[in-house]
Amino acid sequence: MIEVYIDGASAGNPGPSGAGIFIKGIGTPEKYSIPLGTMSNHEAEFHAFIQALEICDKKGFAHSIISFRTDSELVNMSVEREFTKNKSYAPLLEKALILTKKFDLFFMKWIPSAENKVADELARLAIQKNTDKEKK
Repeated sequence: MIEVYIDGASAGNPGPSGAGIFIKGIGTPEKYSIPLGTMSNHEAEFHAFIQALEICDKKGFAHSIISFRTDSELVNMSVEREFTKNKSYAPLLEKALILTKKFDLFFMKWIPSAENKVADELARLAIQKNTDKEKK
């Protein structure tokens, strides 16, 4: 089984944001730290999920058992219910749900932040990459 740990983070709300993605169960674990520009923390969480889905799709994991792990209750519940109350997140959720349909065996699980430390560190690194870009 492939496990994908995701986290989004923002330095401010809104502020410079980043996505952290940690994939294990495919041999050597893979780590991604992706700057996202300026957005809210919740938007960053959705973008981290979308980025992870796109990476897994490009890697050809469509027929694998794939389990996404997030410490974002908002993202987890939105995906589970296929609905979000906040209309500004609706396009992000819609895009994510379309991408989830590409996987034969897709699962999502909420985990405590303590179990998502690698993805959190990668998201915070991405914030720094964002800030470094702005300085240049």
